[in-house]
Amino acid sequence: ENISAFSLNVTDCTQVIVPEEVFFTVAAAGILENLLVLIAVVRNKNLHLPMYFFICSLAVSDMLGSLYKTLENIFIILCKMGYLTRRGDFEKKLDDAMDSMFILSLLGSIFSLLAIAADRYITIFYALRYHNIMTLRRALVILAIIWTFCAGSSIAIALFSYEAATVIPFTILFPLMMFFILCLYIHMFLLARSHAKKIAALPTSTVHQRTNMKGAITLTIFLGVFLCCWAPFVLHILLARFCPHNPYCACYMSIFHVNGTLIMCNAIIDPMIFAFRSPELRSTFKKMFCSAR
Repeated sequence: ENISAFSLNVTDCTQVIVPEEVFFTVAAAGILENLLVLIAVVRNKNLHLPMYFFICSLAVSDMLGSLYKTLENIFIILCKMGYLTRRGDFEKKLDDAMDSMFILSLLGSIFSLLAIAADRYITIFYALRYHNIMTLRRALVILAIIWTFCAGSSIAIALFSYEAATVIPFTILFPLMMFFILCLYIHMFLLARSHAKKIAALPTSTVHQRTNMKGAITLTIFLGVFLCCWAPFVLHILLARFCPHNPYCACYMSIFHVNGTLIMCNAIIDPMIFAFRSPELRSTFKKMFCSAR
């Protein structure tokens, strides 16, 4: 907020404010949608597969992102009403906790997407050995390692967020992981195209290949949505840290609320992609709603 107030003095850009009702509506919708995904996977034993476990990990990350923005908005409202001070010890700890939740959501999303990408890669190019390579137990171990690392990193980054040595590696991690996933995609599609030409004469293999490529396309959609929703906010963090006094940077930071809303929109869009691209999930959702009626 200090940066936002300063930006009004160095730029003519008007700060864009998103109504609080919009914040809470979008956040609630994101939390409920991802909760439905988690319940669907738990209830349907046919979905107890590594791929869906990784999707559940992404759903948890989306829920944390929506929950973070909800708590932050409540915190700001309480400050404006005078129930909380901005510089108290309790408020400082609460702010660190929310920052940690934000970082946990971001890192969880990145590594969940990376795990899904690796799973799709193995499915396409090691189809016959997939169930030996990616067992359910191994998938759970991978998720345990991911979330342990993300939790430890989020706490460390939140506690030392004012140190440049902490901010720089965190901001570098985002484009680095995205570049790695992008390279994996390019390699995946190039090899898949080559394999498709070789097995064009085999009907069963072609059907299997199309199924696997559908999963790769779904993952590509996930990545595109993630970049569109998270990149503006990460850019805001970079500008706030390295050029807060520049008028152009300040002008961009005036849309802080819009960037925050995009994060919560990601939590709404991802479950829609799950439901649209997965017939098994659609069937589970229908059974859940029918039983509820």
